[in-house]
Amino acid sequence: MLDERGENQIKKQAQGDMVVILNQFKHKRRLVKLYRYGMYAALVISCIIFTLVGLYQLDHRIPSTIYVRAGMEQSFHLNIPATGSIMDVANGGESNIPKERITIDLNRPVTMKTGALNKYSMRVFLFGFLPLKNVDIQVVENYELIPGGEPVGIYLKAKGVLVIGVGDFTDTQGTVHSPAKNLLKTGDYIQKLDGTEIQSKDDLIKRVEASQGRKIKLEILRGDAVLVKEIQPIKDQSGRYKIGVWVRDNAQGIGTMTFVDQNGRFGALGHGISDVDTSVLMDITGGSLYETKIIDVVKGHSGAPGEMTGLIVYSKDKMLGDIYENSARGVYGYLNQKGKRISKSQAMPVGFKHEIKKGPAQIICTIEDEPCMYDVEITAIHLEHDNINRGIELKVTDEELLKKTGGIVQGMSGAPIIQDGKIIGAVTHVLIQDCKKGYGIFIEHMLEH
Repeated sequence: MLDERGENQIKKQAQGDMVVILNQFKHKRRLVKLYRYGMYAALVISCIIFTLVGLYQLDHRIPSTIYVRAGMEQSFHLNIPATGSIMDVANGGESNIPKERITIDLNRPVTMKTGALNKYSMRVFLFGFLPLKNVDIQVVENYELIPGGEPVGIYLKAKGVLVIGVGDFTDTQGTVHSPAKNLLKTGDYIQKLDGTEIQSKDDLIKRVEASQGRKIKLEILRGDAVLVKEIQPIKDQSGRYKIGVWVRDNAQGIGTMTFVDQNGRFGALGHGISDVDTSVLMDITGGSLYETKIIDVVKGHSGAPGEMTGLIVYSKDKMLGDIYENSARGVYGYLNQKGKRISKSQAMPVGFKHEIKKGPAQIICTIEDEPCMYDVEITAIHLEHDNINRGIELKVTDEELLKKTGGIVQGMSGAPIIQDGKIIGAVTHVLIQDCKKGYGIFIEHMLEH
């Protein structure tokens, strides 16, 4: 039998065990609650992310601008659960049809017929009540463009000289110097030295040497800002004064003409020309377009896109026109009389992006002597892509072109894309992992530059 002390110890032990069990139970309840709260939070966050992703995808299925031709009946089908109301922007936002009577169901094909040139704004509502996006509707002339396809040589003159790198060098005493460090940076355009414009890379080098070590003031363009930097040139081991930068003053290469309009204005490439070392879009003062002959084609394959090699003679008698703009949407300028004679194609109407459909299309490019039309398939259409140069996805299906090039090759940028007798865009990029596939820009974006 247990004495009183033993009984008390057993009771205390039991009470202690009970406290432990209760604490464990409470801890488990807290863990269950935390788990539930975590699940609820994860569910809420997932719903928010799902909603935001859905809204983002819907937003990208709606173009920011829809072009329609004056006096013509046209249809588009966005296929989204939304409605739209239209205002007449040209008349101060007033419409001759009351807003409450306008119901445009964007989940169904919409047919529009407009009169004179005008501009409208359509406000899109998701599920009929949630504001989603404003869309500009531009009524434009039914103009035509002459499709290109001819190879062209491009020469661009930079606005000043472009800094492609900042480095150091050793002086006659063996000391390492970097005068431009923390003052100039890759992507800067050096435009003036001591208030006088820099004409070329050689001009900059000569004037730095002529400073004889005197401090010089460089006026540079950095983004949209104009800055003045004071730098002291230092003599290197050869006895020449330097500031420790690598620069470039021009760019050249070959591409493909996309279109020519009735005034002789041309667009080419479908994307801008950037410096090969810095990837900075070149800011130019002008440039020239030259006649080019394709002399070789390196066939592309998976992991290694091919390229076209062209012979460019930079002489006046080979000049086709002047370039005035290098933008993300392409290279633009005006053809001279010689340039206007190079195209043998007939003018075609412009096809806007809401008119494009998946399926057969053609591209026009020059592989040998004359521009030829080759079959492709449009595999995807991105009405509102984050990258303006990738609105169209396409795949080469033409056996002859595949045999000659393997697909899309460098130098083909700018090749016009044709569908249903309309010029709808231009080739811009090739997929490195599959050179049969590539991207294109909508022609309307090239015309918006």
